Amino acid sequence: MKKILIASLAAAGLVAGSFAAGAAANAGSGTVVRVIDGDTLVVSINNGDHTIRLLNIDTPETKDPNQPVECLGPEASKYLEGLLPKGTQVRLEFDAERHDKYGRTLAGVFTADGSLVNAKIAQQGLGIPVEYSGNRKFLPPVTAAYEEARAANAGLFSESTGCTLPAQLAETTKGLETATAASPATTSAAAGTAAGVLAAKVTAAKALRKVLNGDNATERALLWSGLSTAVLARHIANLDKKITAAETKTEDTKALKVTLAAAEQKAEEDRIAAEARAAAERRAAEERAAAEKKAADEAAAASAAAKAAAKAAADEAARKAAAEAERLRNLPAPAPNPAPYVAPAPQPYVPPAPSTKYTGPRCYAPGGKTWRPC
Repeated sequence: MKKILIASLAAAGLVAGSFAAGAAANAGSGTVVRVIDGDTLVVSINNGDHTIRLLNIDTPETKDPNQPVECLGPEASKYLEGLLPKGTQVRLEFDAERHDKYGRTLAGVFTADGSLVNAKIAQQGLGIPVEYSGNRKFLPPVTAAYEEARAANAGLFSESTGCTLPAQLAETTKGLETATAASPATTSAAAGTAAGVLAAKVTAAKALRKVLNGDNATERALLWSGLSTAVLARHIANLDKKITAAETKTEDTKALKVTLAAAEQKAEEDRIAAEARAAAERRAAEERAAAEKKAADEAAAASAAAKAAAKAAADEAARKAAAEAERLRNLPAPAPNPAPYVAPAPQPYVPPAPSTKYTGPRCYAPGGKTWRPC
């Protein structure tokens, strides 16, 4: 890359072998005092400080009070500070116009080894070639260096530096692709989130599209894009295609959210009804179990009562039997059996003497010897 740059500079007759050429009428030399920004510095020439505006290179803005600091502006300033620290000897070459409307000296700045600083900045991708007040002397080497940076995707052409337009384009395009290719949501909440993400990606893409279309408010952003008209047209067409796909996916996702929300509501209603049925069944089962337990408890209690009664009856019978046995044990010994009865021999019947006193029925005592009125 450096060889290409030096060849370009040589072709333009801009590489000097020494500071001897500084004596030429259209050249001078001086000492760097300080760097103002990426394309402006102060050089001491003949004991006087002069503000030097590098010709045919424009770097991102850092000092304009009416504009924000632009992408890679601080990096361009830092690069120039590193390339030309305070005290560095430089050679200056001029073009047709020596000064701009601000009184700055317009020049090509060369280092001691003959390198054109204007082109080295472009080679890093930290600036773009411009024609400044009709001066074109250094435009060819700056343009050649700029094309090297473009081919190498360096600086303002880098997709890895977040603020550059190529990086924003890559990020926006990838964001649209990822959001559009995402699997359909399975819940209404996820669908709502996905729709929100898609809408945000579309909004960002449309804002970038305005930049690519070159709206007045974004003219400076286009200045740093480094995209040719044809390449820019392809990027816009591709971005439009992805925006359309993302918008379609957004509407589909919103519709899916409604469908999922209805399904979720129905599922929730079914769940509540199922829980109510399950609760009723549990209550019924609990009531049945309670009734069965009560019946079993009552049956057990009755059985226990019957067993207790039977035991009490058996105990009472045993007690009575024991008492009777005890009573019997306590009875006095029985008397000896009497001698068998022997009836007396019958006496011959002697009729009683007739009496005149009693004639009624008579009851005789055993033996028939005595009697009494019956």
